[in-house]
Amino acid sequence: MKKTVRRLAGVLGASGIYMVISAVLAAASVLLSLYVPILFGRAIDEITDGGVFFEPLLGFLKRAAVIAAITAVLQWIMGIINNRITFDTVRRVREQAFEKIERLPLRYIDQSARGDLLSRVIADVDQFADGLLMGFSQFFTGIVTIIATLGFMLSINPGVALTAALLTPLSLFVARFVAKNTHSLFEKQSKIRGSQTALVEEMIGGAKVVAAYNYAERSSERFSAINRELETTSRRAIFFSSLVNPTTRFVNSIVYTAVCLIGAFSAIGGGITIGGLSAILTYATQFTKPFNEISGVVTELQNALVCAGRIFELADEPAEPSDEGAKVLENVKGGVEIKNVSFSYSPDRPLIRNFNLKVEPGQRAAIVGPTGCGKTTLINLLMRFYDVQGGEITVDGENIAEVTRASLRKGYGMVLQDTWLCSGTVRDNIVLGKPDATEEEIVAAAKATHAHSFIKRLPQGYDTPVGEDGGNLSAGQKQLLCITRVMLSAPPMLILDEATSNIDTKTELRVQRAFEKLMKGKTSFIVAHRLSTIMSADVILVMRDGNVVEQGSHESLMAKGGFYAELYNSQFAPMGS
Repeated sequence: MKKTVRRLAGVLGASGIYMVISAVLAAASVLLSLYVPILFGRAIDEITDGGVFFEPLLGFLKRAAVIAAITAVLQWIMGIINNRITFDTVRRVREQAFEKIERLPLRYIDQSARGDLLSRVIADVDQFADGLLMGFSQFFTGIVTIIATLGFMLSINPGVALTAALLTPLSLFVARFVAKNTHSLFEKQSKIRGSQTALVEEMIGGAKVVAAYNYAERSSERFSAINRELETTSRRAIFFSSLVNPTTRFVNSIVYTAVCLIGAFSAIGGGITIGGLSAILTYATQFTKPFNEISGVVTELQNALVCAGRIFELADEPAEPSDEGAKVLENVKGGVEIKNVSFSYSPDRPLIRNFNLKVEPGQRAAIVGPTGCGKTTLINLLMRFYDVQGGEITVDGENIAEVTRASLRKGYGMVLQDTWLCSGTVRDNIVLGKPDATEEEIVAAAKATHAHSFIKRLPQGYDTPVGEDGGNLSAGQKQLLCITRVMLSAPPMLILDEATSNIDTKTELRVQRAFEKLMKGKTSFIVAHRLSTIMSADVILVMRDGNVVEQGSHESLMAKGGFYAELYNSQFAPMGS
């Protein structure tokens, strides 16, 4: 928690000038409001000394009214500034968190629950904002109030002031004890909330699968279990933290009683006037008020600190190594060579070992094999989504570990089986890789992929809004848009990972012809389960358990009668044979 507080102080440093202004306004408003009891005390002394005269009393009331009006304006301005500090800070934290997610290695993204990441950036930041705003509302005002009221009390009667000063801090020890013991509960609460968000995101994202397998009831049971755990943890955290307020109020009531008794005896002995006693009792209440407020917001502050800790935890995750000083890959010809590459997602489960491959510029390399043999992993390594753990991969003789990721990935066009479309229009999604494309280029690319016909049938054509991940389009339509995106950007190298898996057979034949044009003269890596789509490849890599077990053309591999022939025959053998 101490580390989180220090980090938070560093984040708030960017709003330094506003914090200074807020502190000055807090001091001014508190000092003005604390001057009012002095006026009322003098009014009381005026009455006790000379009787009730309305003219002097009216003077005191006018001054008090003016001070109250000025104080209200200052507090209003301070509120605006505190809101500015809070939401500027929240904006920066949220932007930094989002930017960090974009720079995190894909290994971290793959191994993390997406809902938990979403919870950190959205829900945790909101909780942090609520606690921060409440803290600012009390912090400066509370400090100035404690110091100023103590000063005013000392000026009236040092004995009474010391009594309040010595007893009131007992409430802080109580608050600190409870806060220390509830921090772990709020931390657990925040983690459970992240798990809950992750489950909701998972169930919504897979709604069709949930419905198809009648999983709704079981998912509801999982949600209910998490919800009950969240309820129990939240209730315990709030219960224990709520003990602070009544406990500190009890301590402060003792303080007020002690001040009353000592002040009364002092007034009887002539050590203080009746007006002075009235003022000092008001100050005693004002002196204990910040302690009560601190205890009252301890729940929000604890929750805010835990949420801030989760945000900072994300910010501290190691980002992808910087590309600073790396070469920019330019004028890519497409010569790719893989030399003795080894890679595994887990140290105890080797996947790719001593893998070698050389693809000349313009060649088509098809990658086939059973599920889990390492085909998609190889694509991840070519794109540097993951870095090799042994050996090297070169493009045009340049080690890709020594070139910038942006320039490497710019050289590839990729169409995956899992399509992804961003929120926006059809046009926005097509021009993702070439933002400056002309209307003629966009239409030409769409016609080449046979996407133009279905796009024109949409309500607004190319300007039709696309829902989240293309929710209002069919799987085949989404894939056609992804293929059109690559067709438009026309990169020197292509990666097609089951690129036509969601398209009907008739359209697939047309798209295959479009791909033939697109791949002409370009280095292409084609991952496919349907072997009929890769028969014309220059070289076919047959992978098994992370290794290339066979390599050659379709004809040579069939003539060999090995594992590839076995895979091919299993797809095209007559039923029942």
